[in-house]
Amino acid sequence: MKRLITFIAAIFIFLGFAFFKGNSTKTTKAKVPTVGILQLMSQPALEQIQKGVIAGLKSEGYTKGKTVKIDYQNAQGNQSNLKTMSEKFANENADLMIGITTPSSQALADVTKNTPIVLGAVTDPKGADLVKNENHPEANITGVSDQAPLKEQLDLLLKLMPKLKTLGIIYTSSDNSAVTQYKLFKKLCQQEHVTLKAYSISNSNDLNQVSQTMLQNVDAVYVPTDNTIAGAMQTLVKNANNANIPVFPAVDSMVKQGGVATYSVNQYKLGVMTGKMAGRLLKGKKVSETPVEYVKHGELTINLKQANKLGIHIPESLIKTAKTKGELFK
Repeated sequence: MKRLITFIAAIFIFLGFAFFKGNSTKTTKAKVPTVGILQLMSQPALEQIQKGVIAGLKSEGYTKGKTVKIDYQNAQGNQSNLKTMSEKFANENADLMIGITTPSSQALADVTKNTPIVLGAVTDPKGADLVKNENHPEANITGVSDQAPLKEQLDLLLKLMPKLKTLGIIYTSSDNSAVTQYKLFKKLCQQEHVTLKAYSISNSNDLNQVSQTMLQNVDAVYVPTDNTIAGAMQTLVKNANNANIPVFPAVDSMVKQGGVATYSVNQYKLGVMTGKMAGRLLKGKKVSETPVEYVKHGELTINLKQANKLGIHIPESLIKTAKTKGELFK
């Protein structure tokens, strides 16, 4: 009888252990966090940021498909898509959301006041009404700014074009980042006594006509961080080349597309910073203890082929710097 009781007890212990182990496994699987990544549109700079975000999360121990579920959504420049996709993240109870660009981040902010939101490539978080205190974010939003090193960019432009008389700047009037940079760049030009003529567009359909008008009145063109123009950069470059006018963009990927040169925030590294910040928040760090981060210095990017095409001399010292510390396109 004792043996029978012992045998039955052993069976119950075994079943209890198996049940506990099974539940434990289920619990572990349930703890895999979900991160929603919302990207405004497809264009080279934003693609680099998105890739950097994945790498940054991985460096913090969150590997896509294994230790973190990534819900990546691309709105393809459509505002209504931003709203729908943001609501999707909220409905699936995403543990953290990442907004690549200002419009994406604003859409996320509209659907939640509790879930942590990490800004990726938001030039002016305060100006976009996303963060009030950048050093100690008081709500659920922090992140990484892609504010371009405007002074370095203007100095480079003037060094390569010492006889410059009139500089044009073209930007999208509805792009918060582009408008912010235009205002800051305008002040820098005034300080350097550079004549700046501004031209704005409402959407990419305006770029062809507006750029042609601009190119008749300027000696060079500066383009701020502007997603609309970045997505239609070839139109601007084609018109500028026909007029033999150089384009100096704020973003490295736009140099590759036909700009001459810039000191810019490395978009991939910006994404890595964003991903790492997201990883720290997933581990339990509070948003209020996570200040908004800025990239302090730009990396030199030169399109030597484009410079030669337009007859712009690039000093050997700058070529060497681009080779060793930035990017050089030949």
